[in-house]
Amino acid sequence: MSTSNSRVLSNPLGLAVLGLLMESPTHPHAMAATLRERGMDRVFKVTTGSLYDVVRTLQRIEWIEARETVRVGARPERTIYQHTALGRAEFVRWVDELVRTPADEYPKFLAAVSYLGALGPDGAAAALRERAERVRTSLAEIRQEHRRVLEAGEVPRLFVVETEYAVRMLEAELGWVEEITADITTGRLAWPEPVTGWIHTESRHPGTEER
Repeated sequence: MSTSNSRVLSNPLGLAVLGLLMESPTHPHAMAATLRERGMDRVFKVTTGSLYDVVRTLQRIEWIEARETVRVGARPERTIYQHTALGRAEFVRWVDELVRTPADEYPKFLAAVSYLGALGPDGAAAALRERAERVRTSLAEIRQEHRRVLEAGEVPRLFVVETEYAVRMLEAELGWVEEITADITTGRLAWPEPVTGWIHTESRHPGTEER
């Protein structure tokens, strides 16, 4: 596999570009607008620079091609892109592989939870309560945006089904965070003292030495 191909397959934004072009030929500016309108910028990190970089790479490896250049009024010229036969086949193969095969992922929250004990019971409960509140806020925003998109009737449910998955994942996270917080505050989660090797910030600071 070439370096360019590997770069595309490691960048989820390439999947988004190819997916939008499955619907219809379009230009990068419209791609970015569509992703934001559908709330998909929560799934894909969308910036103008990164989007154009992905489009150029996809064109270089011949997965997409320029169809035409258009100008509307005084706006700059914009290039409309479409799939090549190769690009369509590679997109379907890529999606099929991602759906079939669970990938190893390393979420930061999971890493932090591994060392939750370092915060002490009060600190851990406080941090988890704040996280729960932020997750609730995100859930409310995503649900509202999802309803808006569906009620507008412009996008089939299939095109935004990833939002339903995101909601379920956040619901599961919120449920666990609330449960573990309750276990901490009620004492059901044992908190050994002292915890060997863990530094409590209230008693020592990084760089200080024990006397």
